[in-house]
Amino acid sequence: GRTYQLAKNNGPNTLHGGLAGFDKKVWKVQGVAGGNPTLRLQYVSRDGEENFPGTLTTTVTYELSDDNELKIDYEATTDKKTVLNLTNHSYFDLEGAGSGEIVDHVVTINADKFTPVNANLIPTGELKSVAGTPFDFRTATPIAARINGKDQQLQYGQGYDHNFVLNRSGNGPSLAARVMGPKSGRVMEVLTTQPGVQFYTGNHLENGIKGKGGASYGFRCGLCFETQHFPDSPNQPNFPSTELAPGERFHEITIFKFSVA
Repeated sequence: GRTYQLAKNNGPNTLHGGLAGFDKKVWKVQGVAGGNPTLRLQYVSRDGEENFPGTLTTTVTYELSDDNELKIDYEATTDKKTVLNLTNHSYFDLEGAGSGEIVDHVVTINADKFTPVNANLIPTGELKSVAGTPFDFRTATPIAARINGKDQQLQYGQGYDHNFVLNRSGNGPSLAARVMGPKSGRVMEVLTTQPGVQFYTGNHLENGIKGKGGASYGFRCGLCFETQHFPDSPNQPNFPSTELAPGERFHEITIFKFSVA
């Protein structure tokens, strides 16, 4: 087979699609008629862009509902065999803009296993039980309870920056995670059709990033639940495949649902 050399934009590895991933592209707005408030965007990545094979047509639809849900629907097709792993990298602070670190947030993750990483934060290929580790969020746990522990995995990530193997049920979106801001009582539930979620506690946010209302964001001032297939899947045969072939359709859904406890 042919070898494709991707950009090394994160140490010796490729991260977030390369030097100019989809987050740095201008997408076209597609027409949407009626129903809930909806934004549909499309981007065509030409064969060879960032050295990936295939012309990939990707459509992402954002939909707001009266049930306080943000639904993100991903679809993609290709004309040549390729690899694809789409996610959303939004940061959240349920205590409100400029509230400081998010370590007081209380987290539940519906996962019995996670994928340990090496010093470069690349999965080793192991699917490890969360039992007895700082990665056991099967019951609601404050982030601060274990994030500063001496566990080697936490030291590699300088906190949580790990993929969790979700306990899936059925074909539709199922519960992946729940997080609550204890002061505000705001709750966010994450539901998805994807097999994994990357829980990231903003360990590498640089001080001085300006957000809503001019508030400054830095170290651990936001958290992410990036629903996904597992990182490094093309090199890990025991992980769910991220290959996409001509005639196949990539389709995944993630829902962020908000409420007050």
